[in-house]
Amino acid sequence: MLAIILIGGKGSRLRPFTCDRPKPLLPLVNRPFLEYQFDLLKAHGIRDVVLCTSYMPAPFKRLLGDGRRLGLRIRYAHERRPLGTGGAVKNCERLIDGPFLVFNGDILSSLDLTGFLRSHRRDRADASIALTRVKDPTLYGLVETDPGGRVRNFVEKPSWDEIRTNTINAGAYIFEPGVLGLIPEGTAHSLERGLFPRLLELRRRLFGYVASGYWMDIGTVEKYLQVHLDIMSGACRPAAGKAAPARKPLGQSGLACGRGVRLGREITWPLDGGQAVLGEGVAVGDFAKFTGHVCVGPRCVIGRGAQLEDCVVLKGTRIGPGATLRRCLVGEGCRIGANASIAAGGAVAGGSVVGPYSVL
Repeated sequence: MLAIILIGGKGSRLRPFTCDRPKPLLPLVNRPFLEYQFDLLKAHGIRDVVLCTSYMPAPFKRLLGDGRRLGLRIRYAHERRPLGTGGAVKNCERLIDGPFLVFNGDILSSLDLTGFLRSHRRDRADASIALTRVKDPTLYGLVETDPGGRVRNFVEKPSWDEIRTNTINAGAYIFEPGVLGLIPEGTAHSLERGLFPRLLELRRRLFGYVASGYWMDIGTVEKYLQVHLDIMSGACRPAAGKAAPARKPLGQSGLACGRGVRLGREITWPLDGGQAVLGEGVAVGDFAKFTGHVCVGPRCVIGRGAQLEDCVVLKGTRIGPGATLRRCLVGEGCRIGANASIAAGGAVAGGSVVGPYSVL
């Protein structure tokens, strides 16, 4: 089966971290986010992938190539101008010869693709939408289905008195090739606002599949940080893939290290289920303290007595002696001065310099 992944967006809500890198290639616990979607596909026997590129296409080809290194066949369908979700799928038409899967390129989930496909076939659907349940339906567009799972209505960001379900579009679809004829060629078009309402209007067989398990859109800084914490805490258990080499040096529990890590004296590691993940070549100074869930990217330096709690530090950053980081995100190549403090909710753009004793 062919999987199409939509990765053409600019990732505006994740700026400044997407100014120099497309969102699907941002690191997630020191691996490119897109590799987690690849792992899910491979876990269900899907190895033929088309990436729909628009914004910054070169880094994808440079990092992923033809996919052979990852055990995949990767091809690319580039949009010279953004075509929207529907137009991007239409742009792949020449590569499609049977039922196909479509993924949004910014969703991490534990979707049972095998069960999803089985449901699609059982329902003899023209198109199927993966759905997930949410606690606050007013924040999303809802998808209403009948008792047999057939989609009967879409409700955009309803008020509480309009809510009859809490299932939303989970950003994964299965299509029969025949639906491509309903998407105009060479123009911007939306699956969500164009194709799906049109399928309802034509009374075509459009079904929903309610997925259980983990689901997260990484599209904001807050959610990008949260998905790191969820993976390290075990709240999210992604499909198994080939992670970077890691070991637990010195017999410490709650610590996973890449190659070439250098550790100082009297370091405090997370307790009570917490975890510290240190990328390759990280150096940690004496008396540093890690609390909760902390991910440190490759070649970072953590200064003497620094304190890190529930935070993410991307590669090449230097954290000064005595600095304190709590539930924040620090970009690549930053310099955080001695005794500086970054509070919960903080986000420091790559290449930033935070002076000694600064408070953010």
